[in-house]
Amino acid sequence: IPGQPPVRAQGCVPGGAHRQVTAEQLRARGNALFQAGDHGAALAAYTEALSLSDAASERAVLHRNRAACYLKLEDYSKAEADATKAIEADGRDVKALFRRSQALQQLGRLDQAVSDLQRCLSLEPRNKAFQEALRALGSSMHEKMKTMSCTDSKVEQMFQILLDLDEKDADKKQKAAQNLIVLAREEAGAEKIFQSDGVRLLMQLLDTAKADLMLAALRTLVGLCSGHRSRTTAILAELGAPRLAAVLGVEHEQVSLAACNLLHVMFDSLKEGLQKDFRGKEDAVVLDSSRDLKLLIKHLLELLVLEGASAHGRDNALNLLIKVVPRKSPKETNNSLSLWVIDQGLKKILEVGSTVCGSLGSLPVTENSRMSTSVLLSKLYEDLKCDAERENFHHLCEDYVRSWFEGHELPGKLRAIQTVSCLLQGPSDAGNRVLELEGIMDSVLSLCASVCEAHQLVAVEALIHAADKAKRASFITANGVNLLKEIYKHSERDSIRIRALVGLCKLGSAGGTDFSMKQFAEGSTMKLAKQCRKWLCNEAIDAGTRRWAVEGLAYLTFDADVKEEFVEDKAAMQAMFHLAKSEDRSVLYAVASTLVNCTNSYDHEEPDPQMLELAKYAKQHIPEQHPKDKPEFVKRRVRKLLVAGVVSALACMVKSENPALTNSCRELISRVFLALVEEAEDRGGVVAQGGGKALIPLSLEGTEVGQTKAAQALAKITITSNPEMAFPGERIYEVVRPLVSLLHLQRTGLENFEGLMALTNLAGISERLRQKILKERAVPMIEGYMFEEHELIRLAATECMCNMAMSKEVQEMFLAEGSDRLKLMVLYSGEEDEKLRRAASGTLAMLTALHPPICKRIPQVTVHWLEILQALLLSPSAELQHRGAVVVMNMMAAAREVAEQLIASEMLEILSVLAKDKDKP
Repeated sequence: IPGQPPVRAQGCVPGGAHRQVTAEQLRARGNALFQAGDHGAALAAYTEALSLSDAASERAVLHRNRAACYLKLEDYSKAEADATKAIEADGRDVKALFRRSQALQQLGRLDQAVSDLQRCLSLEPRNKAFQEALRALGSSMHEKMKTMSCTDSKVEQMFQILLDLDEKDADKKQKAAQNLIVLAREEAGAEKIFQSDGVRLLMQLLDTAKADLMLAALRTLVGLCSGHRSRTTAILAELGAPRLAAVLGVEHEQVSLAACNLLHVMFDSLKEGLQKDFRGKEDAVVLDSSRDLKLLIKHLLELLVLEGASAHGRDNALNLLIKVVPRKSPKETNNSLSLWVIDQGLKKILEVGSTVCGSLGSLPVTENSRMSTSVLLSKLYEDLKCDAERENFHHLCEDYVRSWFEGHELPGKLRAIQTVSCLLQGPSDAGNRVLELEGIMDSVLSLCASVCEAHQLVAVEALIHAADKAKRASFITANGVNLLKEIYKHSERDSIRIRALVGLCKLGSAGGTDFSMKQFAEGSTMKLAKQCRKWLCNEAIDAGTRRWAVEGLAYLTFDADVKEEFVEDKAAMQAMFHLAKSEDRSVLYAVASTLVNCTNSYDHEEPDPQMLELAKYAKQHIPEQHPKDKPEFVKRRVRKLLVAGVVSALACMVKSENPALTNSCRELISRVFLALVEEAEDRGGVVAQGGGKALIPLSLEGTEVGQTKAAQALAKITITSNPEMAFPGERIYEVVRPLVSLLHLQRTGLENFEGLMALTNLAGISERLRQKILKERAVPMIEGYMFEEHELIRLAATECMCNMAMSKEVQEMFLAEGSDRLKLMVLYSGEEDEKLRRAASGTLAMLTALHPPICKRIPQVTVHWLEILQALLLSPSAELQHRGAVVVMNMMAAAREVAEQLIASEMLEILSVLAKDKDKP
């Protein structure tokens, strides 16, 4: 708490409390504040004066004065706008002209700045300040012209080095390529490359088919297209969509990825054109963006079925389609792009999903291709708005499956079954529909017994995915369990046995966490889990097959005995974490599910005792908790996972750009993180291993539940750790928005409380953080919780407001006409709850020190103000006495009439007694 009130310029008189303030008085006050260096308060005074002034000449002066404030506050666009308004009223206003020239100079519009300065000099030829400014600006322009001409020759030189086939100096070429990429990142440099016939030269670099030159060209094109619709359209017209799609499909993985990045940037620039209502110059240059978008998407869809395209090129095309086709939010009403892709390309997408690896004429795919296809199909299906659109999607899928199933013998049946698997992993409604087509399920069951490993793999996987769906589970339990048991017991191939085991695991976990609903005989679940762990740790088996062992554990870990054995097996845990970090991203969901089960971080509500009694009376089934799912067991499991390195595995999973990191997968990871930071002593370790950094993207993207869980985990870390160490650098500002989201009314009381506590810590660090909290509109929500019935939430909100009161804007809020904010703080300082009194009186001490006009307002808000202050000074708590003494001191210093009221009471006697207390220095 400040011991002495800092010397501040006199603030505004409380509006209308004693007298009506005129525009002229406000202008004079603004001038005084500006002279004292309080530019923000001066701006507020001039703005208020503008609202009261009607005279054109007076308004012009106020606009000119506001321009001066904005220059000091470095808001140059607003400074230019206000100066322009002053000039419009009086074209000979040299102060306004000079201020506009300063703003234009900072905005980089040097030619316009020169024009204004020349006008100033023509009006006041002998003004040395204008002469010096014009001279300095002239040399700045000369430097800029010199730089631009130098840039011209540099661009030319870079292209010459890169395109010179006889140039053997690899370092020289690499430096030229890097310089070109860096230059393209700056708007001026990008425009210079574009105007210097750069696109044609970059096209020549692409045509060399040399990886390093192609990478340089693609990365430079990214700079040229970023955020610039007209350049993107021109580049697309010159390069052509077929050429870009061909580069995406090359064998070189880095080149394909760079092409993917370029296409993503182009899509963003073109989509921006669709979302904005463009007018003027840009519209004259740019053609219809939707046509260009569809042209690019058409070539991406064709790439999917192009036999010559590489496997990772195909994956990149799928990833691009996932990112750019579906709507980002249901609030966007236009889903025409998804409808167009479904009509034009659904069958091409299904071609990738139906590919049977190793079969004759199959498309080259990676282990991630089918998962990416499933995610794309799911996103397209979710983007549909009505039953007619969904029915069309179902018909297209059914027609495609029939086209392979009927009349193509065994290879066709395999393709059809593979398509069913792909749909069941994605839009399961569509998967269930095709699964019910005549003959499909029978073929799956008969092929499970095939002697050919590849055929058996396809059928067993389809059976497993079908077992996921409640609609089919009972049918498969009746028809498939014995078959899967036979395969598991008698197959000689581990790849088949492991899949059969996963099928059994899925069917065996139908009871979930309900201890009383055991599907298998006693001990069978443990045997299956042991076999899963054995396969998981066997590095001789390929990663694609070991992934299925994790799938099995994701189901078996519903059983608490399995969880306990799993966390005791450090080798199995580390093998799973190693898989989570591998190239095969399709394992992410299974790893996250297993960890959610081990940490018990799924939602579970305590049943209502009355409902339990009713259920017993009606002889209904009552779920039972496993004894090993009690909190002490969960806590021990969390500790073992932390020791095994779970945080670094989760952080690596979050970094994945793969479509396998779906929103539901993000939610599972958020749940696990929340469980890991439950105990305060574990939070430092979680942050040290990258947990804090990983939680930020989880809290900003995904399902609402997932974002909330991640935000709550961030709050727990912020409450008990030093936020500046937990979130170093700029990262600390990214934490504010997730924490503010915890204050929304639909959040639980605990989430509200932890959000407030975390924001209190952040608000105490710096003015920039307080400004960020203000920008996120948190203050009205914090105020709302100050009226909360729950005492802890009310206290947390008051403490948060105490730290926010260090901001000028918040101080002004306490003086707002018709507001009860100050009254509430004074009354809370007299409450019985000592912690609440401490927070409220601390806020008053802060406000009265930083904003003296508040001292005058305190006697007006409540008749009990004197007795509340006296009660603080007479309190047995030294902290409350100190706060009370600071408030009284600030009020004595603020205004004579307030000081007289204080001295007329018993305050002087109380202060005299306290001044002699040697135990409380």
